[in-house]
Amino acid sequence: MDQVEEEKENGPDRVAVEEDATEAELEKLVFGNDAGFRAGIKSHVRETSQHPYGSDDDDDEDGLEGADGGKGEEGGEALGGLDDSELFFLDAGPAGNQGAIVVHEGGGYREGDLDEDDTEMPAWEDSDDDRMMVSLANNARLRKLRNFEGEDLVNGREYTRRLRRQFVRLNPVPEWVQYARRQESRKKKRRKSLESNESGSSVDEASSGEEMDVDDDDEEEELSAKPLAKLLQNPDALIRTTNRGIGSSSKRIKFRPEVIDIQRTRDVGGLQPSAITSLSFHPTHPMLLTAGPASTLYLHRLSPSDSTNPNPLLTSLHVRRTPITSAFFHPHGSRIFFSGRKSHFHIWDLADGAVEKISRIQGHSEQQRDMERFKLSPCGRWIGLVGSRRKANVGLINILDAQTTQWIAEARVESRGGIADFAWWRDGEGLTAAGKGGEVIEYSLGLRRVLARWFDEGAVGTTVLCLGGRIKPTNTTTAAAAALGPDRYVAVGSTTGIVNVYDRLPWTTTTTAETSIPSRPKPLRTLESLTTPISHLVFSPVEVDAQGHGQSRRQSQGVILALSSRWKRNALRLVHLPSGTVYRNWPTSTTNLGRITAVGFGWGGAGGAGEEGGGGGGEKREKSSAAGLLLYLALGNEQGRCGLWEIRG
Repeated sequence: MDQVEEEKENGPDRVAVEEDATEAELEKLVFGNDAGFRAGIKSHVRETSQHPYGSDDDDDEDGLEGADGGKGEEGGEALGGLDDSELFFLDAGPAGNQGAIVVHEGGGYREGDLDEDDTEMPAWEDSDDDRMMVSLANNARLRKLRNFEGEDLVNGREYTRRLRRQFVRLNPVPEWVQYARRQESRKKKRRKSLESNESGSSVDEASSGEEMDVDDDDEEEELSAKPLAKLLQNPDALIRTTNRGIGSSSKRIKFRPEVIDIQRTRDVGGLQPSAITSLSFHPTHPMLLTAGPASTLYLHRLSPSDSTNPNPLLTSLHVRRTPITSAFFHPHGSRIFFSGRKSHFHIWDLADGAVEKISRIQGHSEQQRDMERFKLSPCGRWIGLVGSRRKANVGLINILDAQTTQWIAEARVESRGGIADFAWWRDGEGLTAAGKGGEVIEYSLGLRRVLARWFDEGAVGTTVLCLGGRIKPTNTTTAAAAALGPDRYVAVGSTTGIVNVYDRLPWTTTTTAETSIPSRPKPLRTLESLTTPISHLVFSPVEVDAQGHGQSRRQSQGVILALSSRWKRNALRLVHLPSGTVYRNWPTSTTNLGRITAVGFGWGGAGGAGEEGGGGGGEKREKSSAAGLLLYLALGNEQGRCGLWEIRG
């Protein structure tokens, strides 16, 4: 008892019992020992010495000796670098159809697996990919991955590579990523060139010259993609075009009657807080201006083909307590004019970002109490403001100098209810105005008088008027044609939904300077497609004026007239001129346009094809798209959404 109590008191200091020979033998058989483990590794390495990842016997022995006695460090590192999958293998049985399996030699990624700009290998590779087999012929969804019709089985690594290839085909690399990669590649090339030729002065001159060339290329590429912050730093950038910009093509786009080739693209911006009441395309750059009663102007860059950020917002301008009803780019592109139902209008100078407020017209403030309705002349020299005060059923249009905002002239229309609408001639030398009672005048700004008065046939409450088309100048052009302006068509809409389209070409056939406009002319075509009051009439542009910067013009054969009514959903029709036929394939019964509050046309480059559109000939679409001749149609509705369509012919 005393001895047992003494052992309990000693605790962990008690002496361990030694193992006998039988117990050691059992432990060796069950758990093994160090010598047996090393011997097993030696035998396994000898058996797999012919494996692609194996090594010679001498090297293996050196490696084991190094692990045991501290010698042969290279062999130990070689074994330590092997993956578990290289020390063991799974017997998956004989593989069928060996000839159809695509296997990478060496088990690693081959050239083409990675993007051309990616230089880093994947951080991890699954060894099972080489043993997995995928049938491309049995699965209908995978047949598009085959390189030839008879191909069937591929391994997992090749299957992954082809999925990546298919993804790149369907989702091309965005333009901004390509641009960034080119910039990085150029920097690396310049850096390598400078490092390898630090001592050569001649080489330094060559490299500096190369850098200047690259900078010139960069400036040219950035011109079409500059954010507004950079555009505002250079006032000339807004009125300058490159060889790839709008107006750089001399080819023509031809519009066919009855069927139109139109495709929907991404909407411009998101849902705005109010209806869109004004749309304006920049004359030389792919930019669109939208505005509405929310007192905010939004300036978007048109890039519907960009899958990552289509039609991004460049900037916006908020003017407190000023619901905007009219907003236009100046024809030279450097300023924006906008106004609301106020006694003033604003001029936003894009060159320096300043906003100027024009509060009144000297000597004519009584006649111009609000400046809600105005239009800029296509030449950019004049502003026409519809007068707000009428006397004895006489409507007024005050004409201002667009540069100095000084009063220049006044046009009067004798009509009950005042001015319904007016439109400038293409050359800016005059205007055509319509009263609400149906009377139309042709006013010459150069002569400061009315050239002719005529009445719209069957007019019951005139609502809107517009000019479009172009009279081609010839050697036999009469003085009357020069006096009446180069616009060929005039369209007049009314509250009954009827639109009359007149051809002005017969009015200019006289040999004298006086025009021969009849007092009640017959319309070329009467359109009765809509039954609610016409709120918008817009002609497509015939050409893009390059502002005299040495660029050629982009022209179209024929014009498109868009007529719409905001008083009914989806009330829009497109008409081909000179045939006068309404396009029957668009809009369709499923085209959701909403209540249209703004319509605009503008030229643009090739963009992304869309979700919805009329089937108008695939061959012509491919040819027009290759030439880059695209016409944009923008529609704003009461919900604050701005839809964008591409018209190719």
